[in-house]
Amino acid sequence: MESFQLQKKVLVFSVFQFCLKILAWYLTASLAILTDGLESIINIIGSVAGLAALWFAMLPKDKNHPYGHGKIEFLSASFEGFLIAITGVVIFYKSYQSLGTPKPVEKMDIGLVLVAISGSLNYFGGKYCVNRGKSIHSQQLMATGRHLIADAVSTLFMFGGLILLFFTQWWILDNLLAMAFCIFLFITGYGIIRDAVGGILDEADDELLKTVIEHLEAARIDNWVDLHNLRIIKYGSTLHLDCHLTVPWYFNVHEAHAAVELLETAVKQHFGTSVELFVHTDGCLPYSCAICTKTGCQHRQQEFDHRVIWNLDNISKNSKHNKML
Repeated sequence: MESFQLQKKVLVFSVFQFCLKILAWYLTASLAILTDGLESIINIIGSVAGLAALWFAMLPKDKNHPYGHGKIEFLSASFEGFLIAITGVVIFYKSYQSLGTPKPVEKMDIGLVLVAISGSLNYFGGKYCVNRGKSIHSQQLMATGRHLIADAVSTLFMFGGLILLFFTQWWILDNLLAMAFCIFLFITGYGIIRDAVGGILDEADDELLKTVIEHLEAARIDNWVDLHNLRIIKYGSTLHLDCHLTVPWYFNVHEAHAAVELLETAVKQHFGTSVELFVHTDGCLPYSCAICTKTGCQHRQQEFDHRVIWNLDNISKNSKHNKML
């Protein structure tokens, strides 16, 4: 719900930014500023598509979608990335065509002020969207935020170029700035598409896995003898985490379930209700004693040797740990 409300604000923000940039272009007749303004149309289209995707992602699970509808966010993000990349290619071609007939730029002072305001708003708005998107695991919101930040960075470079243009009046520089901006757009669009496709294909997110592992390591208790085969699948803002938890072999069903519940509580304390856990329990084996920190165990067959520190390399493997790790 939060990502949906934020995306609505981004839509209003994008419309305002578009009007600001078009005003700057109208006053200056700068091709570079026009390119930046036309790119804002993609922000608007992307925001509308993002709203639709987030609405669909919020639909409850049903018989045909037992894991929910969150994957739609990856499709929406890839669509926005595609539009950004195509816009860069088209405007680059148009700018290249007009290299031979550069036009003078007017009222540069007012244009520079408007461009500076636009770039600042994009940067702070984009940072907020990325941070909130990471917090609530919304791929669409992160894609929108990255788009706004990319827009702000490109505006910064364009601002520097326009200042140079103001003092030199080398009008062809306006075309070159527009072409450089288009290359940046293409790279940004490709990056968004790459991340979205990775999400659709359930590509491992090492950064997210490290965060989960570090949190579990800090919350670790003696009855969690071992943890392995940890995997995370992202369905929009919902995370599906599954793993194998090794508990003392003599635990009954209720005791094993209590250990699993503590694991779930530890994860949800950090990630909230946006995560679903599927935990398979294993009983410990004799070689587990060497890494087991549980005290007072009457069934211990080996002396404790050392505690295995969980990390990305050893916790992702589909095998129980032993003292060799």
